Amino acid sequence: MPAAAAYAALLIGILDIVKGVFPRLRGSRISEIASVLPGSVTTLAETASLLVGILLIMLAHALRRRKARAWRAVVVLLPVGAVLEGLRWRHPVAASVSLLVCVVLLVNKREFYALSDPRSRWRALWNLLVLGAFDVVIGWILVAAHHRTVAGHPSFGDQMQHVVLGLFGLEGPIVFTSERTGDVVYFSLAGLGALTAVTTIYLALRPERPVAALTEDDERRLRALLDRYGRQDSLGYFALRRDKSVIFSPSGKAAVAYRVVAGVMLASGDPIGDPEAWPGAIRRFLEEARRHAWVPAVIGCSETGGEVWTREGDLDALEIGDEAVVEVAGFTLEGRAMRNVRQMVKRVERLGYTCQVRRAGDLSEAERERIRNAADFWRGTETERGFSMALGRFGDPADAGCLVVTAHRAAAPEGEETPGGDIRAVLHFVPWGADGISLDLMRRDREADPGLNELLIVRALQAAPDFGVTRVSLNFAMFRSALARGERLGAGPVLRAWRGILVFLSRWFQIESLYRFNAKFRPLWEPRFLVYPTARDLPRIGVSALQAEAFLTLPSLGWGSGLLQRRRRPQAVPDAVSDGRRRGGRRAWWPSSGRP
Repeated sequence: MPAAAAYAALLIGILDIVKGVFPRLRGSRISEIASVLPGSVTTLAETASLLVGILLIMLAHALRRRKARAWRAVVVLLPVGAVLEGLRWRHPVAASVSLLVCVVLLVNKREFYALSDPRSRWRALWNLLVLGAFDVVIGWILVAAHHRTVAGHPSFGDQMQHVVLGLFGLEGPIVFTSERTGDVVYFSLAGLGALTAVTTIYLALRPERPVAALTEDDERRLRALLDRYGRQDSLGYFALRRDKSVIFSPSGKAAVAYRVVAGVMLASGDPIGDPEAWPGAIRRFLEEARRHAWVPAVIGCSETGGEVWTREGDLDALEIGDEAVVEVAGFTLEGRAMRNVRQMVKRVERLGYTCQVRRAGDLSEAERERIRNAADFWRGTETERGFSMALGRFGDPADAGCLVVTAHRAAAPEGEETPGGDIRAVLHFVPWGADGISLDLMRRDREADPGLNELLIVRALQAAPDFGVTRVSLNFAMFRSALARGERLGAGPVLRAWRGILVFLSRWFQIESLYRFNAKFRPLWEPRFLVYPTARDLPRIGVSALQAEAFLTLPSLGWGSGLLQRRRRPQAVPDAVSDGRRRGGRRAWWPSSGRP
């Protein structure tokens, strides 16, 4: 029913627009078809056909997504249209069809249950731009379609000027020989402009619904679950990002953290808590997605979590890469395989670099501020990236258990001052249960010497036993298995071709280089998966994930001091990856560009 209603609204809208734009079709067979369909219920004037068509096209997508508000609009529209048609006594069949469709919609009310999406004023801007462009195109077609009643031979510029002025309710330079045609064009253009203005003003002035936010009670409950079950997933601590929402299982023993982006309900990692309670949390997550007609998706879940997600939600899974996990007990710099790392570490130390490994709670406020300022300054983009594998903050008192590794060099280059003073690089790890840490932040001064990141990781691994740490989760390598299998002896042509594509893309994105950097430390590779409903949802999920990770960003709207406002920050220098460094310094499931 929702799909049928959506396609019917789309078809009727197109017929109404065609009927309103092209005068020759008003007496043709297509006009007779449109007059029987419910889309013509508001055709008390010919100019209303354009407005009705546009509204129906705008309504079609909401109907297909089972939105309750769209259903209410149609249920109100159809009886009103039937009354109008009945008063005109010209098309009693149209009135009957309208009432019939209305009855069918009322009977199937349960099919339209989805609540509204979180609102933002960005929709007002997009409405203005899209509808404005649509109005100009339709308006020009409308003027050009009545060329036989135009006095003289106006140019294309005159036609566009007439359209733009008409959208503002003003007379343009074109004169029509038929007064009726002139009235149709004038009122059609004025109606299009009024529709765009009214919908834009409504979207701009209506109150915003709050964005996703982790409440204090939610954070307290999540931390209690992490204290008991945090060692199950290295990404568990990232559920404490405060721009996420959370859904708990009925028993309260498990939870799923998520954010809604572009109509996709996006979770990350495995559910938090008791694995026996995961199905309850997953079912509640999926119920919430169905209530709002959101597309449910999970990025970065483990193999165990993916099995539960696919079983409970009838979903599919796709391997997107591997997480590098180093066992501290087995790590050593000895041996031929570690020669490259060993040489780089010794070289950097000879240049005067030293490292400190401390808990975040042991840092003074001044030290936290210095590290925070330096990390912000070294960030390669204005926007803080990360969602699934990033905490999004540093130095918060609640995160005292995090581990901070800093590289220092007392003698800074002559004449250069940096926000961090003698700090040249920083690693930030979040807790992974009681005996593990998971990499959150990796940033360095671009002017520092190559090999500094290797030094930081090695010192963190060597100091890990002093902090009771036995496992360290490093970066995420996207499509790692394809790169590894594709270079092996006997790899098939398809696998070799796929690896060739990834290597080619590595010229712009950190795919192969990040894999090579992680492989230096001889890690265990833990696969991570993307869970999704159907293959046709993958493009939409991909776009929403890029937005969540801040690889696709939109400036925030501000109404107090200009239309567009962006948070200004010091100019940062993007990082490179040729020596294992990462642009922006934050690990993420999607590779960032290696190009400056």
